[in-house]
Amino acid sequence: MKRLIAPFILFCVFLAPAFAQESPDALVKTVTLEVVDLIAKDKEIKSGNRAKLVEVIEQKVLPHFNFTAMTALAMGQNWGKATPEQKKLLTEQFKTLLVRTYASALAAYSEQKFDFRPLRAKPTDTDVTVNVRVLQPGAQAVTIDYSMEKTANGWKVYDVMVGGVSLVANYRTEFANTVRNSGIDGLIKDLSAKNKSLEKGAKK
Repeated sequence: MKRLIAPFILFCVFLAPAFAQESPDALVKTVTLEVVDLIAKDKEIKSGNRAKLVEVIEQKVLPHFNFTAMTALAMGQNWGKATPEQKKLLTEQFKTLLVRTYASALAAYSEQKFDFRPLRAKPTDTDVTVNVRVLQPGAQAVTIDYSMEKTANGWKVYDVMVGGVSLVANYRTEFANTVRNSGIDGLIKDLSAKNKSLEKGAKK
């Protein structure tokens, strides 16, 4: 997972408040550039204010992700074995983990350039993949693929692939192993512990 953290900067920065009428690829381009500019100019973020980063993520990222769907996909078959209360707790803890992780990724942002690829989809499609290439000086470009679905509340992201590796699939193995060894409650406890550890690290 550690290898994926830096590229996941893009997972956060493009998701500013959405314009409901925009196509998913236009949305990605518009808000990526907007939020990247915000990060570059915000003195508090540049000085290492992690709380400000978390605030930005909570305000601009969370409304545009279907965390319930993401958690269900990451859980795989074990999602069906969870009680409604366990599903609620798992989703909350997974969302918190992603927010904390992305805060760390955003802190490492170093003015990468972006190549927004044309959307290959029909106007009537409700499930699309938006492709972006992250151009880094002296390094190979990183591909970011956003899986997005059209809902009554606009386009929502339910998975991200970085360099061909799925965020959901990346966590699925870890989650499955924990459930196998400690049960679903054990996974909830493990996620909670990780979140507390990340929170303490952010305050140092």
